[in-house]
Order: sequence, then structure tokens, then C-alpha cells
Amino acid sequence: MSIRTERVGRLIQQEIADLLQGEFHEASHSLITVTGGRVTPDLSTAYINVSVLGDEAQQQSAFRWLEALMPQLRRALAGRVRHQFKRVPELKFFLDEGPKRAARMDELFARIAADRPEGEDVEDDGEGEDEGRGSY
Repeated sequence: MSIRTERVGRLIQQEIADLLQGEFHEASHSLITVTGGRVTPDLSTAYINVSVLGDEAQQQSAFRWLEALMPQLRRALAGRVRHQFKRVPELKFFLDEGPKRAARMDELFARIAADRPEGEDVEDDGEGEDEGRGSY
């Protein structure tokens, strides 16, 4: 990814987040967070990652709402970045699965901790450590 595409991705991420928080906040019935943005090398398509607070039904409802709102969001985005782009990229939204994966990992770690007998510590075999060397 080039520096230009990274900058454009971050700019679009920030502008979409501002639009969802400002102009389109009233229509949204969920807490939507824009977690990432990237664009294709030719700057024709922007991929926007969003996270929705709530259960699966609320997430799907908010995602469908975003899909339906895409033309208005793109038009509003064009009004904000019209001096920086010749053509505003097509927007594609993706549901960010990061929070769900993090919750699953927390659940697995809790299950491991519950299965471990009381007082049993993790043994350290000393591999990977450089004994006798000090910190620099």
C-alpha cells in the first residue's frame, strides 16, 4: 500500500465516521464505530470496516441500514472531499469481526483458567531467555 492510498483511506475513514456521528446519527438506532478504511490502488473503491454495538440482530439491522444509506453517504462525502479527489470512491462496508473474536478469546482464556487446578502455576523452563545478560 502506498502512502497516498493509506492517507486517502484514513481520510475517508475519518470523514465517514464524522458523517455517521453528525448528519446521519439521528437515523441510526445503533452505536456504529468506523474501525478502518482502505482504498484500492486506483482509488476507485473504499472499503470501510464498521463495528456495531449490540446483538447479532442489531448488527445485521445496522449493516442493512448502512447499505441502504450508501448513496447519501457517498454524496455527503463528495461534498466534504471534493477539492481533494477527482472522483469519490465507491463505498463498500464490511462488518468488523474484531470485537467478536476478542470476546471469543476472552471466553477461551477464562475456560482455560477455570480448568487449571488452584495453586498450579505455569512452569517456566527458561528457554528463550538469555541468562547472565543484563539489560542494556
